[in-house]
This record gives sequence, structure tokens and C-alpha cells, in this order.
Amino acid sequence: MTNEINKYLTDGCMRCKYGGTPQCKVLNWAHELDLLRQIVLETELKEEMKWGYPVYTKNGKNIVTVNALKESANIGFFKGVLLADNHKILQQQGNLQSDRIIKFKNVAEIEAVKNILKEYILEAIAIEESGKKVEFKKNPEPIPDELLEIFENDFAFKSAFYSLTLGRQRGYIIHFSQAKQSKTRIERINKYKEQILNGIGLNDIYKNRIDSQK
Repeated sequence: MTNEINKYLTDGCMRCKYGGTPQCKVLNWAHELDLLRQIVLETELKEEMKWGYPVYTKNGKNIVTVNALKESANIGFFKGVLLADNHKILQQQGNLQSDRIIKFKNVAEIEAVKNILKEYILEAIAIEESGKKVEFKKNPEPIPDELLEIFENDFAFKSAFYSLTLGRQRGYIIHFSQAKQSKTRIERINKYKEQILNGIGLNDIYKNRIDSQK
């Protein structure tokens, strides 16, 4: 286990301000995350640390991730929508079109589907090796290239963005796209990144201030 992976499992997610404290969502699921990790490592995937949590790859392609939400430990599939899901255990997170996750509340739940998880992982590997692509539905507003590029390198941010309501997504897309220069678009995205990760819309803070003054 690398020092980074060990830190993730024992001290909490490195990008979380509660890392290593009782409020840390990762610390609460350490045993479940470790078991999910061991299951993935029994396949041919390579373990890497990306965006503050473990990602499992083959030939540089992201296949599976192991991470935690407040209420569960999860295994996620980057092209989960293409899996057959014969056991009907995959869940969509927000309105993410490609990714799918499986949530667990305890170690026993994971043990019960251990072999099934391996089947899903092997299927995910085969899908990636086949070159099959996810056909995305077009967003009413074209997403700027700068935002798509950041999504490619930050799965947590991508997941948080697509978990927003369509209205909030559209608000951000319009705001980012209005900048004429690529540099300015990137600056705008980075400015609101933490807000998006926290599930907050572009104008939510302003609206809350107005409401509190009424």
C-alpha cells in the first residue's frame, strides 16, 4: 500500500477539511474501503492516487474508483452505464451520464457480493479494452472545452458538477462560457470549484443572503 493510499484509508480524504477527525467521511468507512480496495487489487488493475482518492487503471485508462460519501462506502465505474448490471446493483449519482456506483453500509454487504463485484470489474476492463464509448446526450448549453478538460483530470469535480440540478449546471456553463478568453474561463472555473464541490449553485449564496435579510 502506498503512503498516499494508506493516508486515505487511515487519516481520511486528503482534500477534505475534516480529514483525520471524527467528522471525516472516509475515516468512518475505513474497513469497508479497505475491503473494496482488496477486491479490486485481485484483478489486473493498477492502483493510483488521483483527486485525493484511489483510482484503478489499465494502460492509463480510468476503470474503477473506491471512495466514500457521508452515508456509504462506494465502488464506482467510470463507464458504468455500459455494464450489463445483471444483478441490478448499480446506481446513478445525480445526473451523471456515464459513471455508476455501488453503495455499501457495512463489510457484510460487501462480502455478500464479492464475486459479483469481481465480475463487474472484469466486464468494465473488457469494455475499456474494446474501445466502446459512452454516447452522451447533448447539454442544452455547449460545455466549454476548458471545463471538459478539467473534468478529465478531476473525477470528484466532474461528479459534483453533474450532481447539481440541471438549472445550476446551466448557470455555471453560461457564466464560464461568457468569458471571451480561455484563460479567463479557466480562472472562473477555478474560482467556483469549491462551491461546486459543496453542491452550491452559482447564485445560491447571493440568494441566501437576500432571504436572510427579509
